[in-house]
Amino acid sequence: MSDLPVFGAGIWHFATYKDRYATNGYGPEVGLLEQIDRAGAVGDLSVVDLNWPFAGFDGTLDDVRAALARNNLRAVAITPEIYNREYVKGSITNPDPAVRKQALTLLHEATELAKSLGCDYVKLWFGQDGWDYPFQVDYRAIWNLAVTGLRDLVGAHPDIRFVIEYKPREPRNRIIFPSAARTLLGIQQVGLDNLGVLLDFGHSLYGLETPADAAQLCIDHGKLFAIDVNDNFRGWDDDMVVGSVHLVETFEFFHTLRKNNWSGVWQLDQFPFREDSVEAAKQAIRFLKAVHRALDALDEEALAAAQASHDALAAQRLVQRVLLTSMVELSS
Repeated sequence: MSDLPVFGAGIWHFATYKDRYATNGYGPEVGLLEQIDRAGAVGDLSVVDLNWPFAGFDGTLDDVRAALARNNLRAVAITPEIYNREYVKGSITNPDPAVRKQALTLLHEATELAKSLGCDYVKLWFGQDGWDYPFQVDYRAIWNLAVTGLRDLVGAHPDIRFVIEYKPREPRNRIIFPSAARTLLGIQQVGLDNLGVLLDFGHSLYGLETPADAAQLCIDHGKLFAIDVNDNFRGWDDDMVVGSVHLVETFEFFHTLRKNNWSGVWQLDQFPFREDSVEAAKQAIRFLKAVHRALDALDEEALAAAQASHDALAAQRLVQRVLLTSMVELSS
């Protein structure tokens, strides 16, 4: 069996979740240090992605470092919060130059923090950058603002990578980076080697992409820098436990990564609203280990022959045999 990948999770996986029906949350508040301790309790996690600023946290950066160390964790990324109330009309595409400047200041601060913590990348999710109605924006103008803002930010920090996490919608009805293809076009126009894509499996499903195809597209352009995995029913970004709905498509996604010798972190981006967060992470990693085992067992030569003739049924038989067998073996 080949070596297991590195497993990670967004630290928000271990936080308290709220919605418009449970405005006080689905449980007691969980502070940042406790979130890190919960991540450590999973046992198989090696890295975490941290939000910045540290919401509701009045400790020091040394406290965060100590919490990571005692749980044998490393910060793999910083995700700056450029998608909250302060940026309701966008961050780097906001119509107000002062807000755009404020957003870039926050992004530079987050980047320096990422360097200080030895992170691999800074994650950029432009959830508020987009539009809600026809005729609301000048599409060329906000695209140019996005490209210029990214060029200014990424160009100032050639010693660390940046990733754009694309998503079709939410919170805006249309987000400026909604798909793999459009994100790659933007990256190409920015023209800097240290800017790439974070492919969120659930966002790809939700955007009606084939995640394996989106991954291949990003890899072929040399821009698949990171991934997040989860699951949904394709109608919303449900952030369910990975493998709980789209079993075969998840396997195909990881097969594409294996085929291309992609070796990044297998990172969880799940929101266990009503489930125990530690157990949800453990279950996800059990499934991912089964995927890894099945990839080792898959008859690649037979699969290539089936694909060469577009034989869907033969391909499905090969995949079902190894995937289901691996899951049974892992649970027994």
